[in-house]
Amino acid sequence: MGTALFVEEKGSDPSVALREVSAAELPEGDVLVSVEWSSLNYKDALALTGRSPIIRGAFPFIPGIDLAGVVLESKDPRFASGDRVLQTGWGLGETRFGGYATLARLKSEHLVAVPDALSNRDAMIIGTAGFTAMLACQALLDVGTADGPVVVTGASGGVGSFSIALLKRLGFEVVASTGSGDPGYLERLGARDIITRQELGQGATRPLDSARWGGAVDSVGGPTLEALISQVGVRGSIAACGLAGGSSIATTVFPFILRGVSLLGIDSNTCPTDLRVAAWGRLAALADRDLLDLLVTETDLAGLRDEASRLLAGKKRGRTVVKCQA
Repeated sequence: MGTALFVEEKGSDPSVALREVSAAELPEGDVLVSVEWSSLNYKDALALTGRSPIIRGAFPFIPGIDLAGVVLESKDPRFASGDRVLQTGWGLGETRFGGYATLARLKSEHLVAVPDALSNRDAMIIGTAGFTAMLACQALLDVGTADGPVVVTGASGGVGSFSIALLKRLGFEVVASTGSGDPGYLERLGARDIITRQELGQGATRPLDSARWGGAVDSVGGPTLEALISQVGVRGSIAACGLAGGSSIATTVFPFILRGVSLLGIDSNTCPTDLRVAAWGRLAALADRDLLDLLVTETDLAGLRDEASRLLAGKKRGRTVVKCQA
């Protein structure tokens, strides 16, 4: 028997309850995991508050799109009892019971071994946010950037914070775009300059604005992404991985056909396993102790609902890890 945080019903402001869950209640899968740590992501906050229909499974439902823990039972020879594993994505916390529990039954093909250099807690400080940031940074490396700094939007959030730190470690000059009032935090992450989100949040002023950025990692979307498309220089690239500021954009073909700008979609949910393993290996090498300690705050399952509201209100920065075991 374990404990889980259940969202009890569909709709806005749903009731959330912490109660017992048995292994028999868990979905089908070939690996049973004792979950030690999870994390709080933007999607999770939406699911916990009912602000968006993130949950697409039957209610009551266990959210949480990340987890890390220890294998209890496995029918797959690749994983044995005692192995440390993590999962992000593949519908976890959306269509399948997620990580806000002490027990999870999972599909082995969706699991990744936690790198030796990381504790399970470290893996969840990184979580979906850091993994997405790593995929975004790798996309910029693969496609290339123009001359000039790389701007990171939503800079105080999980993806933004990790993107700044990773880009700095990879040799890029980084500018942070944020509505946060703590420039010192962003500078410690590696931002050279900081701009207010209003500078990009009004959208593009014309189809091609003056070239300002070599590239971008954008977790905001909407008018902010419109502005970035018009301001990135010749053969620059933008890694788009979020929609906190809107899901629609209005743009023209001019940045793409006159400057060769590349708009790169980052999907961490269904990323293939070989790319996952490579990204986690690189994260283990780049995410040092000082960075992880700077980013993290901690809560437990009982405190998650309040933390979700704070995240959506813009009152949190960096990453929140969730201690699942008492």
